[in-house]
Amino acid sequence: MHLATAPSPERVAEINEVIDRITRWARGRDDIVGLLLAGSCARNAARPDSDIDIVLLTTDESRYPLEDAWTVELGLGEVIRTQSWGPITERRCSTASGLEVELGIGSPAWAKTDPVDPGTHRVVTDGARVLHDPAGILGDLLAAC
Repeated sequence: MHLATAPSPERVAEINEVIDRITRWARGRDDIVGLLLAGSCARNAARPDSDIDIVLLTTDESRYPLEDAWTVELGLGEVIRTQSWGPITERRCSTASGLEVELGIGSPAWAKTDPVDPGTHRVVTDGARVLHDPAGILGDLLAAC
């Protein structure tokens, strides 16, 4: 049995559409100061079972882990897990097609560069692409890593 090593063209299109939708939404919100694509999608190395990993930095950190209206607005499907990982709170959603979207919600302090947190450094060096960075904090973070 040969396992596919790359997602289907349909899945690639869906991944790109979800990333674009989240990016457009974030650009319209004053409280979102950073949006970072991480992991295999950022490295252009997604597999058929890959999820989308996005770090969302906000000045209104308490809002997103507690309410589902924004995940519904974004069409991300069902919230299947909310879990705290230190400075980041994960909201994992599953779309109708089964594509999982992991949104890691944190404060702008997650991107501090003096010094860079070891966990943040791991995320960035594993593959990261800036999607929204109005103040340049993610650009500074990537340069520091």
